[in-house]
Amino acid sequence: MDYVRLRAVYKNWRYITICPRGHGITDPRFHPRRWMMLPEGHGLHPGHYKLGGYVRFLNLDTGTLVRVKLPLFKNHCILDSINGLLLLQRDEDSAILLLNPFTSDITELPPLSTLLTQVVTQSEITFGLCYCYLLKHGMSTAVFCNNDGTTTVMIILHHLSQLAYANSQDKQWILASWDLPLNMKALSCQGKLYLVQYPASHGSQVLQIDPPLQVGSPPPRPKLIATCPTNKLVYGYHLVECDSNILLVCHTDDSRSPILIYNLENIIVGRFTPVRSIGKHALFLGERSLSVSSKALPTIIAETIIYKGPREHRFVQYHLSTAKWSEPVDECSIYGYSPGPHSLIQHIITCCIRRAWNKGLIYSEAEAYKPGWLT
Repeated sequence: MDYVRLRAVYKNWRYITICPRGHGITDPRFHPRRWMMLPEGHGLHPGHYKLGGYVRFLNLDTGTLVRVKLPLFKNHCILDSINGLLLLQRDEDSAILLLNPFTSDITELPPLSTLLTQVVTQSEITFGLCYCYLLKHGMSTAVFCNNDGTTTVMIILHHLSQLAYANSQDKQWILASWDLPLNMKALSCQGKLYLVQYPASHGSQVLQIDPPLQVGSPPPRPKLIATCPTNKLVYGYHLVECDSNILLVCHTDDSRSPILIYNLENIIVGRFTPVRSIGKHALFLGERSLSVSSKALPTIIAETIIYKGPREHRFVQYHLSTAKWSEPVDECSIYGYSPGPHSLIQHIITCCIRRAWNKGLIYSEAEAYKPGWLT
Protein backbone atom coordinates (compact mmCIF):
# COMPACT_ATOMS: atom_id res chain seq x y z
CA MET A 1 0.00 0.00 0.00
CA ASP A 2 2.82 2.44 0.86
CA TYR A 3 4.48 1.57 -2.45
CA VAL A 4 1.28 2.40 -4.34
CA ARG A 5 0.94 5.72 -2.50
CA LEU A 6 4.56 6.73 -3.10
CA ARG A 7 4.28 6.07 -6.82
CA ALA A 8 1.14 8.20 -6.91
CA VAL A 9 2.85 11.15 -5.19
CA TYR A 10 6.38 11.15 -6.67
CA LYS A 11 6.21 11.50 -10.43
CA ASN A 12 9.92 10.88 -11.15
CA TRP A 13 10.03 7.80 -8.94
CA ARG A 14 6.90 6.50 -10.67
CA TYR A 15 8.72 6.46 -14.01
CA ILE A 16 11.62 4.30 -12.77
CA THR A 17 9.71 1.74 -10.67
CA ILE A 18 7.49 -1.20 -11.54
CA CYS A 19 3.78 -0.45 -11.67
CA PRO A 20 2.06 -2.85 -9.25
CA ARG A 21 -1.09 -3.01 -11.36
CA GLY A 22 -1.05 -6.22 -13.32
CA HIS A 23 1.41 -7.74 -10.83
CA GLY A 24 -0.65 -7.49 -7.64
CA ILE A 25 -1.21 -11.24 -7.43
CA THR A 26 1.48 -12.89 -9.55
CA ASP A 27 4.33 -11.00 -7.83
CA PRO A 28 4.44 -11.71 -4.06
CA ARG A 29 6.30 -8.42 -3.48
CA PHE A 30 3.01 -6.60 -4.06
CA HIS A 31 0.90 -8.72 -1.72
CA PRO A 32 -0.51 -6.49 1.07
CA ARG A 33 0.68 -8.92 3.75
CA ARG A 34 -0.06 -7.05 6.96
CA TRP A 35 -3.42 -5.66 5.90
CA MET A 36 -6.63 -7.22 7.21
CA MET A 37 -10.18 -6.48 6.14
CA LEU A 38 -11.92 -4.97 9.15
CA PRO A 39 -15.46 -6.18 10.00
CA GLU A 40 -18.04 -3.41 10.23
CA GLY A 41 -20.49 -4.99 12.67
CA HIS A 42 -24.30 -4.72 12.59
CA GLY A 43 -24.40 -7.34 9.82
CA LEU A 44 -22.86 -4.90 7.32
CA HIS A 45 -21.03 -7.52 5.29
CA PRO A 46 -18.83 -6.50 2.32
CA GLY A 47 -21.20 -5.57 -0.47
CA HIS A 48 -24.00 -4.41 1.84
CA TYR A 49 -25.81 -1.50 0.21
CA LYS A 50 -25.31 0.72 3.28
CA LEU A 51 -21.52 0.61 2.78
CA GLY A 52 -21.73 2.12 -0.69
CA GLY A 53 -19.27 -0.41 -2.09
CA TYR A 54 -16.51 0.52 0.39
CA VAL A 55 -14.50 -1.87 2.57
CA ARG A 56 -12.11 -0.89 5.39
CA PHE A 57 -8.65 -2.37 5.89
CA LEU A 58 -6.40 -2.16 8.95
CA ASN A 59 -2.61 -2.42 8.89
CA LEU A 60 -1.67 -4.68 11.82
CA ASP A 61 1.78 -3.07 12.15
CA THR A 62 1.14 0.65 11.70
CA GLY A 63 -2.50 0.98 12.70
CA THR A 64 -3.28 2.71 9.41
CA LEU A 65 -6.94 2.45 8.43
CA VAL A 66 -7.96 2.90 4.78
CA ARG A 67 -11.25 2.67 2.95
CA VAL A 68 -11.25 1.10 -0.52
CA LYS A 69 -14.10 0.97 -3.02
CA LEU A 70 -14.56 -2.61 -4.23
CA PRO A 71 -17.64 -2.91 -6.45
CA LEU A 72 -16.82 -6.59 -6.99
CA PHE A 73 -18.64 -7.38 -3.74
CA LYS A 74 -21.99 -6.67 -5.41
CA ASN A 75 -22.09 -10.27 -6.61
CA HIS A 76 -19.29 -11.94 -4.64
CA CYS A 77 -18.92 -13.12 -1.05
CA ILE A 78 -15.62 -13.26 0.78
CA LEU A 79 -14.26 -16.59 2.02
CA ASP A 80 -10.76 -15.89 3.31
CA SER A 81 -7.79 -13.52 3.38
CA ILE A 82 -4.26 -14.72 2.57
CA ASN A 83 -1.32 -12.29 2.78
CA GLY A 84 -3.83 -9.49 2.35
CA LEU A 85 -5.29 -11.03 -0.82
CA LEU A 86 -9.02 -11.72 -0.69
CA LEU A 87 -10.49 -15.07 -1.70
CA LEU A 88 -13.96 -14.51 -3.16
CA GLN A 89 -16.78 -16.68 -4.47
CA ARG A 90 -19.00 -15.40 -7.28
CA ASP A 91 -22.70 -15.72 -6.51
CA GLU A 92 -24.04 -16.91 -9.84
CA ASP A 93 -21.61 -19.71 -10.69
CA SER A 94 -19.45 -20.27 -7.54
CA ALA A 95 -16.25 -19.28 -9.41
CA ILE A 96 -13.37 -18.50 -7.04
CA LEU A 97 -11.41 -15.26 -7.43
CA LEU A 98 -8.26 -13.89 -5.84
CA LEU A 99 -8.35 -10.11 -5.45
CA ASN A 100 -5.64 -7.65 -4.48
CA PRO A 101 -7.78 -4.91 -2.94
CA PHE A 102 -5.18 -2.17 -3.47
CA THR A 103 -4.24 -2.85 -7.10
CA SER A 104 -7.60 -4.34 -8.19
CA ASP A 105 -5.77 -7.25 -9.83
CA ILE A 106 -7.88 -10.40 -10.14
CA THR A 107 -7.04 -14.04 -10.77
CA GLU A 108 -9.93 -16.37 -11.54
CA LEU A 109 -9.99 -20.00 -10.47
CA PRO A 110 -12.48 -22.80 -11.23
CA PRO A 111 -16.00 -22.82 -9.76
CA LEU A 112 -16.27 -24.38 -6.34
CA SER A 113 -19.12 -26.53 -7.64
CA THR A 114 -16.55 -28.64 -9.53
CA LEU A 115 -15.22 -29.68 -6.14
CA LEU A 116 -18.60 -30.41 -4.65
CA THR A 117 -19.35 -33.05 -7.28
CA GLN A 118 -16.34 -35.02 -6.01
CA VAL A 119 -17.66 -35.31 -2.47
CA VAL A 120 -21.46 -35.28 -2.84
CA THR A 121 -23.57 -37.62 -4.96
CA GLN A 122 -26.43 -35.45 -6.08
CA SER A 123 -28.20 -34.89 -9.38
CA GLU A 124 -28.61 -31.16 -8.87
CA ILE A 125 -25.78 -29.17 -7.29
CA THR A 126 -26.72 -25.82 -5.81
CA PHE A 127 -24.15 -23.10 -5.27
CA GLY A 128 -25.51 -22.44 -1.81
CA LEU A 129 -24.62 -26.02 -0.92
CA CYS A 130 -21.01 -25.33 -1.97
CA TYR A 131 -20.55 -22.93 0.90
CA CYS A 132 -22.72 -24.74 3.44
CA TYR A 133 -21.17 -28.18 2.92
CA LEU A 134 -17.57 -27.38 2.05
CA LEU A 135 -16.69 -24.18 3.85
CA LYS A 136 -19.11 -23.56 6.68
CA HIS A 137 -17.01 -25.44 9.22
CA GLY A 138 -13.76 -23.69 8.41
CA MET A 139 -11.02 -23.48 5.82
CA SER A 140 -7.35 -22.55 5.57
CA THR A 141 -5.85 -21.26 2.35
CA ALA A 142 -2.37 -20.94 0.85
CA VAL A 143 -1.44 -19.05 -2.33
CA PHE A 144 1.67 -19.84 -4.36
CA CYS A 145 2.87 -17.80 -7.35
CA ASN A 146 4.53 -19.92 -10.03
CA ASN A 147 7.40 -18.70 -12.20
CA ASP A 148 5.26 -18.97 -15.34
CA GLY A 149 2.76 -16.41 -14.04
CA THR A 150 0.11 -18.88 -12.91
CA THR A 151 -1.19 -18.95 -9.36
CA THR A 152 -1.86 -22.11 -7.33
CA VAL A 153 -4.31 -22.11 -4.44
CA MET A 154 -4.55 -24.87 -1.82
CA ILE A 155 -7.56 -24.97 0.52
CA ILE A 156 -7.87 -27.16 3.60
CA LEU A 157 -11.50 -28.16 4.10
CA HIS A 158 -11.61 -28.79 7.84
CA HIS A 159 -15.07 -30.37 7.70
CA LEU A 160 -13.80 -33.07 5.33
CA SER A 161 -10.19 -33.28 6.59
CA GLN A 162 -9.09 -32.96 2.98
CA LEU A 163 -7.13 -30.57 0.79
CA ALA A 164 -8.37 -29.13 -2.50
CA TYR A 165 -6.14 -27.42 -5.03
CA ALA A 166 -6.34 -25.66 -8.38
CA ASN A 167 -4.36 -23.16 -10.41
CA SER A 168 -5.44 -20.28 -12.61
CA GLN A 169 -5.27 -22.48 -15.74
CA ASP A 170 -7.36 -25.35 -14.38
CA LYS A 171 -11.00 -26.04 -15.21
CA GLN A 172 -11.86 -27.70 -11.90
CA TRP A 173 -10.77 -28.10 -8.31
CA ILE A 174 -9.20 -31.43 -7.35
CA LEU A 175 -9.16 -33.19 -4.01
CA ALA A 176 -5.79 -34.54 -2.93
CA SER A 177 -5.60 -38.34 -2.89
CA TRP A 178 -4.61 -38.36 0.79
CA ASP A 179 -6.54 -37.36 3.90
CA LEU A 180 -5.45 -34.85 6.49
CA PRO A 181 -5.15 -35.69 10.19
CA LEU A 182 -7.95 -34.78 12.57
CA ASN A 183 -7.59 -32.28 15.41
CA MET A 184 -5.31 -29.79 13.75
CA LYS A 185 -4.68 -26.07 13.46
CA ALA A 186 -3.31 -24.65 10.22
CA LEU A 187 -1.16 -21.69 9.20
CA SER A 188 -0.43 -20.38 5.71
CA CYS A 189 3.06 -18.98 5.20
CA GLN A 190 4.98 -18.27 1.97
CA GLY A 191 2.76 -20.51 -0.14
CA LYS A 192 3.00 -23.46 2.25
CA LEU A 193 0.60 -24.85 4.83
CA TYR A 194 1.77 -25.77 8.31
CA LEU A 195 -0.38 -28.00 10.53
CA VAL A 196 -0.07 -28.78 14.21
CA GLN A 197 -1.79 -32.05 15.14
CA TYR A 198 -2.78 -32.80 18.71
CA PRO A 199 -2.69 -35.10 20.46
CA ALA A 200 -0.46 -37.54 18.59
CA SER A 201 0.82 -40.77 20.12
CA HIS A 202 4.14 -39.19 21.09
CA GLY A 203 2.99 -35.61 21.65
CA SER A 204 2.10 -32.90 19.17
CA GLN A 205 3.30 -33.13 15.57
CA VAL A 206 3.91 -30.33 13.08
CA LEU A 207 3.35 -31.12 9.39
CA GLN A 208 4.22 -29.11 6.29
CA ILE A 209 2.38 -29.16 2.95
CA ASP A 210 4.38 -27.74 0.05
CA PRO A 211 2.78 -26.38 -3.12
CA PRO A 212 2.87 -28.58 -6.25
CA LEU A 213 6.36 -29.07 -7.63
CA GLN A 214 5.15 -28.10 -11.09
CA VAL A 215 1.99 -26.69 -12.61
CA GLY A 216 -0.62 -29.41 -13.07
CA SER A 217 0.87 -31.81 -10.54
CA PRO A 218 -0.70 -32.51 -7.12
CA PRO A 219 0.79 -31.18 -3.89
CA PRO A 220 3.15 -33.63 -2.18
CA ARG A 221 1.93 -35.47 0.88
CA PRO A 222 2.26 -33.68 4.22
CA LYS A 223 5.70 -34.21 5.69
CA LEU A 224 6.49 -34.39 9.37
CA ILE A 225 8.92 -31.58 10.25
CA ALA A 226 8.77 -31.59 14.05
CA THR A 227 7.57 -33.67 16.99
CA CYS A 228 6.94 -32.13 20.38
CA PRO A 229 7.18 -34.79 23.13
CA THR A 230 4.68 -34.70 25.97
CA ASN A 231 7.38 -33.87 28.52
CA LYS A 232 7.92 -30.58 26.67
CA LEU A 233 4.31 -29.63 26.02
CA VAL A 234 0.90 -31.21 26.34
CA TYR A 235 -1.30 -29.11 24.09
CA GLY A 236 0.21 -27.52 20.99
CA TYR A 237 -2.75 -25.52 19.87
CA HIS A 238 -1.79 -22.70 17.55
CA LEU A 239 0.72 -21.68 14.91
CA VAL A 240 1.13 -17.96 14.26
CA GLU A 241 3.54 -15.87 12.20
CA CYS A 242 5.23 -13.05 14.10
CA ASP A 243 8.14 -10.96 12.78
CA SER A 244 8.75 -13.49 9.97
CA ASN A 245 9.01 -16.33 12.51
CA ILE A 246 6.50 -19.17 12.89
CA LEU A 247 5.64 -19.59 16.56
CA LEU A 248 3.97 -22.55 18.25
CA VAL A 249 1.81 -21.46 21.18
CA CYS A 250 1.08 -24.24 23.65
CA HIS A 251 0.42 -25.35 27.21
CA THR A 252 2.78 -27.32 29.40
CA ASP A 253 0.38 -29.48 31.40
CA ASP A 254 -3.23 -30.52 31.85
CA SER A 255 -3.98 -27.42 33.91
CA ARG A 256 -3.39 -25.47 30.67
CA SER A 257 -1.47 -22.78 32.47
CA PRO A 258 1.01 -21.23 31.88
CA ILE A 259 1.34 -20.67 28.14
CA LEU A 260 4.64 -21.30 26.37
CA ILE A 261 5.80 -20.09 22.97
CA TYR A 262 8.36 -21.95 20.85
CA ASN A 263 10.01 -20.92 17.61
CA LEU A 264 9.25 -23.59 15.01
CA GLU A 265 12.78 -23.35 13.58
CA ASN A 266 14.17 -24.36 16.97
CA ILE A 267 11.71 -27.23 17.42
CA ILE A 268 12.66 -28.66 14.02
CA VAL A 269 16.26 -29.10 15.21
CA GLY A 270 15.19 -30.39 18.63
CA ARG A 271 15.75 -27.21 20.65
CA PHE A 272 12.89 -26.55 23.07
CA THR A 273 13.86 -23.15 24.39
CA PRO A 274 10.78 -21.04 25.11
CA VAL A 275 10.47 -17.61 23.55
CA ARG A 276 10.59 -15.21 26.50
CA SER A 277 9.40 -12.11 24.71
CA ILE A 278 7.40 -11.20 21.62
CA GLY A 279 8.39 -7.55 21.88
CA LYS A 280 5.71 -5.00 21.10
CA HIS A 281 3.38 -7.63 19.68
CA ALA A 282 0.17 -9.24 20.88
CA LEU A 283 -0.97 -12.61 19.53
CA PHE A 284 -4.62 -13.23 18.67
CA LEU A 285 -5.34 -16.94 18.31
CA GLY A 286 -8.34 -18.62 16.73
CA GLU A 287 -9.44 -20.20 13.45
CA ARG A 288 -7.05 -17.64 11.99
CA SER A 289 -4.15 -16.45 14.16
CA LEU A 290 -2.68 -12.96 13.93
CA SER A 291 0.18 -10.97 15.42
CA VAL A 292 -0.62 -7.30 16.04
CA SER A 293 1.79 -4.49 16.92
CA SER A 294 1.03 -2.36 19.96
CA LYS A 295 3.28 0.50 18.78
CA ALA A 296 0.58 2.30 16.81
CA LEU A 297 -2.46 0.70 18.46
CA PRO A 298 -2.52 1.92 22.08
CA THR A 299 -5.46 -0.30 23.08
CA ILE A 300 -3.38 -3.38 22.26
CA ILE A 301 -1.17 -4.54 25.14
CA ALA A 302 2.29 -5.82 24.20
CA GLU A 303 3.47 -9.26 25.34
CA THR A 304 -0.06 -10.66 25.54
CA ILE A 305 -1.86 -13.65 24.04
CA ILE A 306 -5.61 -13.39 23.44
CA TYR A 307 -7.46 -16.61 22.72
CA LYS A 308 -10.49 -18.65 23.69
CA GLY A 309 -9.44 -20.39 26.89
CA PRO A 310 -10.14 -24.15 26.88
CA ARG A 311 -11.34 -24.04 30.48
CA GLU A 312 -13.24 -20.76 30.40
CA HIS A 313 -14.72 -21.24 26.89
CA ARG A 314 -14.44 -17.49 26.40
CA PHE A 315 -11.73 -15.14 25.19
CA VAL A 316 -9.09 -14.41 27.80
CA GLN A 317 -5.81 -12.49 27.83
CA TYR A 318 -2.54 -14.00 29.06
CA HIS A 319 0.36 -11.71 29.96
CA LEU A 320 3.58 -13.40 28.91
CA SER A 321 5.88 -11.36 31.17
CA THR A 322 3.86 -11.85 34.38
CA ALA A 323 2.01 -15.14 33.67
CA LYS A 324 -1.21 -13.38 34.74
CA TRP A 325 -4.65 -13.69 33.22
CA SER A 326 -7.17 -10.93 32.55
CA GLU A 327 -10.20 -10.04 30.43
CA PRO A 328 -9.21 -8.67 27.00
CA VAL A 329 -11.98 -6.03 27.03
CA ASP A 330 -14.51 -4.70 29.51
CA GLU A 331 -17.51 -6.85 30.38
CA CYS A 332 -20.00 -4.42 28.82
CA SER A 333 -18.36 -4.86 25.42
CA ILE A 334 -17.54 -8.56 25.41
CA TYR A 335 -20.84 -9.68 26.96
CA GLY A 336 -23.15 -7.11 25.40
CA TYR A 337 -25.51 -7.60 22.51
CA SER A 338 -25.18 -5.86 19.18
CA PRO A 339 -25.25 -2.90 18.58
CA GLY A 340 -21.98 -2.05 20.38
CA PRO A 341 -20.07 -0.55 21.81
CA HIS A 342 -17.25 -2.57 20.26
CA SER A 343 -13.55 -2.11 20.93
CA LEU A 344 -10.72 -2.52 18.43
CA ILE A 345 -9.76 -5.73 20.23
CA GLN A 346 -13.22 -7.15 19.49
CA HIS A 347 -12.78 -6.28 15.83
CA ILE A 348 -9.46 -8.13 15.73
CA ILE A 349 -10.90 -11.11 17.64
CA THR A 350 -13.61 -11.22 14.97
CA CYS A 351 -10.91 -11.32 12.28
CA CYS A 352 -9.82 -14.63 13.83
CA ILE A 353 -13.33 -16.09 13.38
CA ARG A 354 -13.85 -16.38 9.63
CA ARG A 355 -17.57 -17.12 9.79
CA ALA A 356 -18.24 -13.91 11.72
CA TRP A 357 -15.62 -11.80 9.93
CA ASN A 358 -17.09 -12.34 6.46
CA LYS A 359 -20.68 -11.67 7.60
CA GLY A 360 -20.16 -8.17 8.98
CA LEU A 361 -20.61 -9.35 12.57
CA ILE A 362 -18.60 -8.41 15.67
CA TYR A 363 -17.85 -11.09 18.26
CA SER A 364 -19.45 -10.87 21.68
CA GLU A 365 -20.08 -13.63 24.20
CA ALA A 366 -23.81 -12.90 24.24
CA GLU A 367 -24.14 -12.93 20.45
CA ALA A 368 -22.02 -16.08 20.06
CA TYR A 369 -24.46 -18.18 22.07
CA LYS A 370 -27.57 -16.96 20.28
CA PRO A 371 -29.09 -19.73 18.10
CA GLY A 372 -28.15 -19.37 14.46
CA TRP A 373 -25.52 -16.65 15.06
CA LEU A 374 -23.20 -17.95 12.35
CA THR A 375 -25.62 -19.81 10.09
